Amino acid sequence: MPHPIQFDDDDPWLARLRALALAYPRAEEVVSHGRPTFRVGKIFCLFGSEQKQPDGTRVPHPAAVVVKVDPAELPALDEDPRFFLPRYWASFGWRGLDLDGPGADAGEVAELVDASYRLVAPRRALAELEERTRKGSAG
Repeated sequence: MPHPIQFDDDDPWLARLRALALAYPRAEEVVSHGRPTFRVGKIFCLFGSEQKQPDGTRVPHPAAVVVKVDPAELPALDEDPRFFLPRYWASFGWRGLDLDGPGADAGEVAELVDASYRLVAPRRALAELEERTRKGSAG
């Protein structure tokens, strides 16, 4: 039985995230467990999540970006109250940012997605990205 859809396809943050994520080499969108995931072979970000509280309750974050984080960056994000530990993903070094919360901005989201892509993308995709960057800065 498929999971129910847990996102609003008309959400403006989802539209921004789609445009951003799908601009990367070899990126594709796949709905998994009712949520949009963006992959380059492996998932590099997803839209929406839940946060599990110590008492076992769950806090929904329907408009959030969840990204893989460099281990060196985890302590800083864990101190930032805008970030949360996404259910299932947190123990693997992923963090979520509620896009409807205070202080979320498109520039920061772009940086988070870029860093996450670079952590999971295969070498060929990263080489394509570097080639695009070189061509873009040469023009």
